[in-house]
Amino acid sequence: MSRADIQECDECVSPAEAFSIIGNETRLSILEALWAVENRPVRFSRLRKQVGMRDSAQFNYHLDKLIGQFVVRSEKGYDLRNAGERVVEAVLAGSFNEHPRVEPFTIDSPCTRCDAPLRVYYEDEQLTVECPECDRGHGTYTFPPGGLHDRSHDELLTAFDQRVRHLHCLAADGVCPACSGRMRTTIVREDECCLGVDLRADHVCEQCNHNLCSAIGLSLLDHSAVVAFHKEHDIDLNSTPYWNFEWCVSDDQTTVLSEDPWRLRVDIPLDAQTLSVVLDGDLTVIETEHRH
Repeated sequence: MSRADIQECDECVSPAEAFSIIGNETRLSILEALWAVENRPVRFSRLRKQVGMRDSAQFNYHLDKLIGQFVVRSEKGYDLRNAGERVVEAVLAGSFNEHPRVEPFTIDSPCTRCDAPLRVYYEDEQLTVECPECDRGHGTYTFPPGGLHDRSHDELLTAFDQRVRHLHCLAADGVCPACSGRMRTTIVREDECCLGVDLRADHVCEQCNHNLCSAIGLSLLDHSAVVAFHKEHDIDLNSTPYWNFEWCVSDDQTTVLSEDPWRLRVDIPLDAQTLSVVLDGDLTVIETEHRH
């Protein structure tokens, strides 16, 4: 499908107008009530009771403001549109109204460079894993405040590990994890960049400019050959945090074979064996080699 095949929306509202519609406590309560009910669509009377508003005319006024952009009305009642669900999810994630603090804490995982215990801290909705001794970064990525609720440190780290894998899996596949727009991957070489490495992969969305950066090897966490290689050595790659693997957080195991076009080799050593994986500039695996 080309851009010419995509029709412009005749009834779309501007972002400012959309936010003004939901910038009301009653309207947010209506969206949250619709999200919470087990079976939708919901009849008018049941929805009003769910919100707890006695004035029928006033309730109808606010409900009408939501119809079209955030709520859909049918003969069976009212239901959330995708935009309405996204609003409620954003509220539950805490991005709009929560600013929690998490005291820095150390974890059992050793630094991939100096073996010192790693430290974790949370700031500006980003969780960071780093080494306090040698300052090697092991990842700084967004983590919504709602994800901190009712979780121990271990549970928080498990959730963060899975989130990072999910974000980069989408990005490597060309899909923006924020808006589902087209994500472009670029290989960058420069000093003092993401994670303190000289070679990185930048993923940038053409639509919303959302960006992620990582060591080259991080894209290999779900590759079948890499998963099988670790399984041969009794390592479950899916349940082992990514920051335990040097090839995921640094460029020490990455070799540039060529730059035009990009050809990169990531060497993954385990015991007396090495799995070498060659990737192109889009982080697509071209070949693998199992060496003793």
